Amino acid sequence: MRSPISPGPAAESNPNPGILLLRLGGGIRALLGLLQGDMAEAAMAYTASRQLPQFIFAVAFFHSSEYALAVFFHGRSNVTLSSLLISKQYVVAMVCALLEYAIEILLFPRLKEYWWVSYIGLVMILIGELIRKAAVITAGRSFTHLIRKYHEDHHELITHGIYRFVRHPGYSGFFIWATGTQIMLCNPVCIIAFIVVVWRFFSTRIPYEEFFLRQFFGFQYVEYAKRVPSGLPFIR
Repeated sequence: MRSPISPGPAAESNPNPGILLLRLGGGIRALLGLLQGDMAEAAMAYTASRQLPQFIFAVAFFHSSEYALAVFFHGRSNVTLSSLLISKQYVVAMVCALLEYAIEILLFPRLKEYWWVSYIGLVMILIGELIRKAAVITAGRSFTHLIRKYHEDHHELITHGIYRFVRHPGYSGFFIWATGTQIMLCNPVCIIAFIVVVWRFFSTRIPYEEFFLRQFFGFQYVEYAKRVPSGLPFIR
């Protein structure tokens, strides 16, 4: 005999609407969690898949555009392949960067999936390129890839444009660009190595170059150097 207050067959087959809502909410949360996980994995896979092509493009564009601008301002007959700015030391550095990337993506693939770090590096590459190219275009014929040891008639001291803010925007642009390539690749070892090596290179090059600039422009350059920073950290 069924109790008067016990649910009948119809009630047992139709659960409380509140229970249905709770079950539905749980299902939606589980589905969203699954989608978020898939989206995160897809985003990480995208980050790794774009890093190497972007690196290759950045390097190729940098060197080809340097050569093209040198030809534009100085003429093809006055420009050699050295204007591509590819030295043995540079090749070794880039090979080390690629080796680190290959080793880490095989052994520690998640290290390459910090998409926000990679995007910071990409932004640095773009900023570095803009600063470097602004320096080349502003200086025009006065910009050379080799340090001038003898003054030429068309060589003038450039203090306008981007040179109002930094004395060596070409160097600071390259420093930002080179560091950015390694941040984009999420190469922790090469990030540190590139910063140290590039900074040390410019820390000796800048004083050497400025020795000749003081010879060429005298008091004018001395006053300019007092007012305007070099553009690289800890290099006055």
